[in-house]
Order: sequence, then structure tokens, then C-alpha cells
Amino acid sequence: MKNPISTRGIVFLAIFALLAFFSLQISIFKIEGVTSRNFTGFDFFGPVAGGFLGIAGVASVFIAKLAIFVLDPKADFTIINILWLTPMIFGAYYFWKNGLRKTSDKLGLAVPVLAMFAFWMHPIGQQAWYYALFWTIPIIAKFLPDRLFLRSLGATFSQHSIGSVLALYTGTTTAGMWTGLLPVTATERILFAIGIAASYVIFTNVLNAVDTVLDLGRYVNVEKRYVLQLNLD
Repeated sequence: MKNPISTRGIVFLAIFALLAFFSLQISIFKIEGVTSRNFTGFDFFGPVAGGFLGIAGVASVFIAKLAIFVLDPKADFTIINILWLTPMIFGAYYFWKNGLRKTSDKLGLAVPVLAMFAFWMHPIGQQAWYYALFWTIPIIAKFLPDRLFLRSLGATFSQHSIGSVLALYTGTTTAGMWTGLLPVTATERILFAIGIAASYVIFTNVLNAVDTVLDLGRYVNVEKRYVLQLNLD
């Protein structure tokens, strides 16, 4: 995005924020054994906002999450609840930065590393230390060739690292519970990564089609390598 502050740039920011807002209200399934929170439709495409809109996309994720929180009549404005807004923001940040291999990304590496140490510092986390090894995935993905699935997997596990640490420190958990979550986490995060990658390809092709009319290239990053070529011969 060369000009995200333009009128058209603000329009696209608002569109992504609205999509995020509505998808956040679609509950998919409950977060097993950790909190009373649910995974939503947003978990399957939220991080791609960073890929299309850069820092503005990360901001759109925050705007949508904050709007849902503020409009909830049962919302309890505590520091803990505000912190629960952050996991998806870092997922969008990771997806954005991991697509820019020519720029350094110390924060993208620091988040999962700090999450692992925070997990291991907790008495319960020490007993289930192996669970935090999931968060080596976004670190390893940084040093592998850029592949959309790996970028998506790294983003969803970066998000997962923050959410898990919040659950560990603010909820009641046991080492056995974290052990039982190993196959559940692996399955759900693979599904999320597939959803994120698929939604990125879909949005890329839609935006590429619109780009031929509205010249979106100055406002939205469209990775042409993910544009599907139809052979009608």
C-alpha cells in the first residue's frame, strides 16, 4: 500500500473491518478446556488483512475486535479482557511481515519466544513444557522458503502462543489438560492455516479482478503469484 491514508485506502480499511466485525460474531466451536471463549469465522481469515493492507490491515483487526468488545452489553472492561484482543492482531502482523522477506522482523520472532518462556515460568507450564514447543513453528517458518501455507501456519500459531499464555495465567488449568490438548491444537491450527491460505487466495483473486477497474495496486497489496489463471481453450 503506497497510500493507505487516501479516501480509497480508508474505504478498503473500513471494508475489512466490517468483514471482520461480522465474522467475529459467527461462533464455530468452543476453545476446548481453556476458557469459555469460542473460535469464530474470523479465525479462518483474520490474519490475511495484514497481507493485503499492511499495518492498516493489522489496525483493521484491532478495530473489529475492539468494536465487538465495546458493543457487547456484558463486556467487562478489565486489563485481562483488553489483552484478549491482542492474539489476532499479532497473527495479522506475522502474516504481513512474513510476506516481506526483505525486511527484518524481530517482533515476529520475539512473540513466540517470549510466549514459550512465559509458559515455562508458570508452575503448570513447567509440567507441560512440551506444549510450548508448538510455538517453534512460527520461528522455523521464518527461515523456510516463503510458502502460503507456512505463512498461514506461522500466523495462526503466533496468535495461539499469546492466547495460550493468557489462558494459562488467567484461567484454571492442569498439566493433564494441556497434554490432552496436543492433538486438538494440532488439528485446529492446521484447519485454521488451511482456511487462512484459502481465504487469502480467494480475496487475492477477487481484488485482482477489481484491480482491473479501480487500480487497487496503490492501496492494496495483491500478490500476483496467487492469481488463478483459467485456461478456457
